[in-house]
Amino acid sequence: MEDAALALRLVPREGGAVAYVTVSNPKRLNVLDTPLMTAFVAVIETLGVSDALRAVVLSGEGDKAFIGGIDIREMASLDPLAARALITLVHRTCDGLRKLPVPVIARIDGYALGGGLEIAAACDMRVASTRARFGMPEVKVGIPSVVEAALLPQLIGWGHTRELLLCGDMIDAATAERWGLVEEVVAPEALDAAVERRVAALLAAGPRAVRLQKALIRTWEGLSPAEAVAAGIDCFVDAWTTDEPARRMSAFLERRRPRK
Repeated sequence: MEDAALALRLVPREGGAVAYVTVSNPKRLNVLDTPLMTAFVAVIETLGVSDALRAVVLSGEGDKAFIGGIDIREMASLDPLAARALITLVHRTCDGLRKLPVPVIARIDGYALGGGLEIAAACDMRVASTRARFGMPEVKVGIPSVVEAALLPQLIGWGHTRELLLCGDMIDAATAERWGLVEEVVAPEALDAAVERRVAALLAAGPRAVRLQKALIRTWEGLSPAEAVAAGIDCFVDAWTTDEPARRMSAFLERRRPRK
C-alpha cells in the first residue's frame, strides 16, 4: 500500500521503556495488507526480546481509525491457498501481541473493524474515544469472522458475539463499553491521559510480577478452574525466585511504619 508504514517509538521511563507502535495508513483507515502485517510481526517479535520493555501502546495514525481491517483489495483476488496464507498472517499479527511478555494497551480512536477489532481483542487493555466505532463486517463481503474473533466471547459473551459477527453491523463506543469490549471510553482529548494512567500503573508495579501475571492470565484461558488455581500456585512460587517481592514488600512496610 502506498504511504503505508509502521512507526515505532521507544520512550525511556523510570525502570524501563514503553513502546508506542502506530499503524500508519491514514488515507485508507489504517487498513493492513501483507507487507504491513509482516512488518508488524517483525516489530513485535523484536520488542518481545527486550528485558527493559515495560508496556506497549498500539494505535492508528490520525483520528479516523484505529485499524480499519484487512485490505479488501488484496482479499478480493485470493484463491484458497492464498487465503490460508493471508489469514494465518492475520493470526500471527494478533497472536504476537498476546505472546508479548508485557501488557499491550490498545488506544482506539475511530474505526476498529474486522481484523482491526481482532487485533484490539488480542491486546490486554482497550481504551477508546467517544468517536470510536467497532464492527466485524466480514459476512457482508462473503466471508466469516475467524482467528482472534474467537477471543470475543470471553470479552462480551456469546450473545453479543453472535450479534456482532452474524449481523455485521457496527456498534458505537458507549455500546462497546457497556458490552465489556473496551475498559474505558473518554472524550478524544482525554484519550492519551487515559492511556497514560494505565501505563503509569504498570510502571509502578513490579516488572517481573507484571510479566508473570500476563503469562498466567493467558495460561488460565485454556485451563479448568482447578488447573488454573494450581498454575497460580506455581506462578506465586516462581515470583519468589528473585528478590523483587521481598524488596517491594519491605519498601511498602517501611512507608507505613508509624511515626514516632
